[in-house]
Amino acid sequence: MIRVLVADDQALVRGSFRLLVDSAPDLTAVGEAADGAEALELARAQRPDVVLMDVRMPRLDGIEATRAITADPELAGVRVLVLTTFDLDDYAFAALRAGAAGFLLKDTRPAELLDAVRVVAAGEALLAPRVTRRLIEEYTRRPEPSALPDPAGLAAATEREREVLALVGLGFSNEEIAAELHVSLSTAKTHIGRLLQKLAARDRAQLVIAAYESGLVRPGAR
Repeated sequence: MIRVLVADDQALVRGSFRLLVDSAPDLTAVGEAADGAEALELARAQRPDVVLMDVRMPRLDGIEATRAITADPELAGVRVLVLTTFDLDDYAFAALRAGAAGFLLKDTRPAELLDAVRVVAAGEALLAPRVTRRLIEEYTRRPEPSALPDPAGLAAATEREREVLALVGLGFSNEEIAAELHVSLSTAKTHIGRLLQKLAARDRAQLVIAAYESGLVRPGAR
């Protein structure tokens, strides 16, 4: 059972997401938070698999709450899925830097939202949707220093691992990477695991950023 915490300052939105989560046989809502501070408190108390995190909230916003969750070693298994609008606001970029595993639009269809929770809970990053690709590409054009994995860490990566990282940056799934490189699925997963370790990356989302920031993938590449 995938345990989900819902954080949003609007009670109606929060309740709607909770009802949706509870409607799925493999998901269960373990709490609701009205702001980032409460989200952090409940994350520590409930240890959910996924936090659906709104960005603009009182007291502690979703960015700082995400940063606090991803920086806490005791919450290493908690993934944050940021709920945002399609205006490419600075808050969304900051959330990515803070360690969010992905983005989701608030007007996403219910079935897609539930699938997104499952993807993130499985340790994947939500990178395939068009909006997330656009967010990442816009993010990489910005000159701000990164708080994510240092691309210099690629010095320890093999040529094959660099190929895998480039494909991850393009949004390929493990299955697609295996097919593209003509290797087994287990081999593809092994390469990704080694990249996570060598780049000190929390999850796949950080590998994507590393792929762009290192120049292995350029904005607009396909």
